[in-house]
Amino acid sequence: MMKKLLYHIIYVSARLLSMLPFRVLYALSDFIYIIVYYIIGYRRKIVYKNLNASFPEKNPDEIKGIGRGFYHFFCDYMVETLKLMTISDKKLLDHIEFRNLDQVEEYFRRGQNGAGILGHYCNWEWLSAAGVAFTESKDAVVGLIYHPLRNEAFDRLMRDIRQSKGGVCVPKKDILRYLLRYRTEGRNSLFGYISDQTPKYENIHLWLPFLNQDTPVFTGAERIMKKMNDAVFYVDMQRPERGKYICTFKLITDKPQDCGEWEITKRFFAMLEDSIRRQPEFYLWSHNRWKRSFEKYEEKRHAR
Repeated sequence: MMKKLLYHIIYVSARLLSMLPFRVLYALSDFIYIIVYYIIGYRRKIVYKNLNASFPEKNPDEIKGIGRGFYHFFCDYMVETLKLMTISDKKLLDHIEFRNLDQVEEYFRRGQNGAGILGHYCNWEWLSAAGVAFTESKDAVVGLIYHPLRNEAFDRLMRDIRQSKGGVCVPKKDILRYLLRYRTEGRNSLFGYISDQTPKYENIHLWLPFLNQDTPVFTGAERIMKKMNDAVFYVDMQRPERGKYICTFKLITDKPQDCGEWEITKRFFAMLEDSIRRQPEFYLWSHNRWKRSFEKYEEKRHAR
């Protein structure tokens, strides 16, 4: 009973905030920035550790500028995500432009489903609304694969927000079952795979050079894409100005089963790095991305 009451309090509060106009939400974001950056110092050590390691060619002032830019963006990300709860489809499309979705629909017509592979870059939450931009495939399933949060109330809130524009949230452990079910039902689908998290040591199958560092990467998305024979797109996001995004679906391959081992994963990380270097302040630098070391991995591997 208490958990249900807590959720309703959180949900109603979030919904009321989402009704505020963008100019008020961004003013709130500016205030939150002061608290998060200057007072709390949320993960500042991790953020600047990641930035210094990723951009050794940049001077301290440049690194500090990127760091502050990240915190400004991160606060915007939070209020923009809440806005999904009440914004109309028409208004949302004034703030995010989806490019090349006609290519995805062309593969639907050929009987091939789509998979979008992306990182924690720009506002990835708004991608759950890609279905509103389809011109022909309004009945297609558009979804996001996610890792459930430990806090039950916030996990439910995030699922409700992500599904507010018709998207479907599927826990990563269940995605293959859902994809097979949609295929059996004859329904087209486009699912987004956020693939730049950090795997546990026992789940590491591949290391790549990424942002000047040896990086362990997940390979599960590639295995699923090959199994389902999806047309694979890199989802490239840009933020030309505050409150405006351009989301471009760039084809990696429509023949994933013909690709070499980890080829899709390698191409994704190369494309993601290009996006980050273009506008580095919009990456999720507060994530402890490089907490696993290759030396520790080798030590654990030889101890098995």
